[in-house]
Amino acid sequence: MSSNNTTTPLKVSLSSITPNNIGTVRKLNSVLFPIKYSEKFYKDIQAPEVEDFCKLGVFFSVTSDTLRAEQLITKYLVYYNDIPVGTICCRQETVDGQNVLYLMTMGILAPYRSRKLGSQTLSAILTAAAAHKPKVDKIYLHVQVSNEDAKRFYESHDFKEIRVHENYYKKITPADAWVLEKAFS
Repeated sequence: MSSNNTTTPLKVSLSSITPNNIGTVRKLNSVLFPIKYSEKFYKDIQAPEVEDFCKLGVFFSVTSDTLRAEQLITKYLVYYNDIPVGTICCRQETVDGQNVLYLMTMGILAPYRSRKLGSQTLSAILTAAAAHKPKVDKIYLHVQVSNEDAKRFYESHDFKEIRVHENYYKKITPADAWVLEKAFS
């Protein structure tokens, strides 16, 4: 057996959130995020007008070697080609006459982080936003001030900190959040 210390990037496949997979989204969110989302949230993310911006992410294993490597790392994979490992959900808003996208949630399960899946997922949403009609002027999000890793991730994708939203979170501490945004030219 040969040993290879390099990590093979995985390809991400995104599917729309539907009544058929909303249970999976609920389960992923319960694992990924420290807050519980409302029924309204789950209803809203299935709306047709946000279909381009609310997705269930799965990794796609391109070779049997990649699948075997993933099995060794996570130890609980069953041999499926497609395994849900994350979600991304945005909503469209109009703010000061601008068409804005608010990134409500984005998360990748811990065993799949550092494999470019988050970058591929975010890139797909940014590409959809850039091509959207009417034009999306910017995208913004909140990151809990204790989550330096998430802040660095978004900054590596050209998001800029614009302010701190004090007491943004009601049921978790710290309650403050950075507001990060990226403008589209």
